[in-house]
Amino acid sequence: MAVPKRKTTPAKRGMRRSHDRLGAATYIEDKDSGELRRPHHIDLKTGKYRGRQVLEPRED
Repeated sequence: MAVPKRKTTPAKRGMRRSHDRLGAATYIEDKDSGELRRPHHIDLKTGKYRGRQVLEPRED
């Protein structure tokens, strides 16, 4: 079994974990409605996806 020779310092541990964070969520402006939505997701306000009506429009 492999055993570390020295204790990993908090600085080195933090440097290793610096890339493990979650990235910020990406949003794009919808061409038809101008609303912000996630890429490759249905626009819930209009119910459209890639120019086709997939859901009934949501009424607020």
